[in-house]
Amino acid sequence: MEESLKNMNLELPYLEMGSGFLIGLSVGYFIKKSFKVILILMGLIVVAMFVLENRGVITINESSLDQTVTAGANTFKVFVNFIKERLGQFTIAGGGSAVAGFLVGLKWG
Repeated sequence: MEESLKNMNLELPYLEMGSGFLIGLSVGYFIKKSFKVILILMGLIVVAMFVLENRGVITINESSLDQTVTAGANTFKVFVNFIKERLGQFTIAGGGSAVAGFLVGLKWG
């Protein structure tokens, strides 16, 4: 019985990770997946706007569109920095592993 538990731990290394790392991993993964969905929706909206402009239904102010996109990107950067700082506020060992988990989650997502 004990040997089967050892084999299970070898097969599932995630069971040996700290809770800070797992929290960081899940937050990083969620943020990256959410960001991809937001980018797809924004792309669809921009394409729809270009089609409507081509048909003469609306007029697009390009400088305003550029400012809006830049503001959105800056807001996302501030949000990611907030998450990194919040994860870093765990204990010293847990904070480091939480930030490492966050970075791994961003990579895997």
